[in-house]
Amino acid sequence: MNARRAALLCLLAVLGSAPASASEDADRARQALEKGEIRPLDEILRAAREAVSGDVVSVDLKRDDGRWRYKLRILGADGKRRTVKVDARSAKVLDDDDDD
Repeated sequence: MNARRAALLCLLAVLGSAPASASEDADRARQALEKGEIRPLDEILRAAREAVSGDVVSVDLKRDDGRWRYKLRILGADGKRRTVKVDARSAKVLDDDDDD
């Protein structure tokens, strides 16, 4: 399995919670990835982990003001939760802050 397909499968696994919603979200994410509107999830995870160390516990992909953005929750070794926002097209970290 190539890296792009693996990243897409990982993305599909973390999107949405309700079956119909998850299917629609997965379709939107797949189309955005195929059009080059978003970067593969492995690149987003790498960028987020470079900004904040810890375990990614949730990933949310949203379209806001015409731009795709990822919001990741990361649990640090110190037990603190942090939110990291990443531009989905460039994989640039936009913001990170403590949740606690």
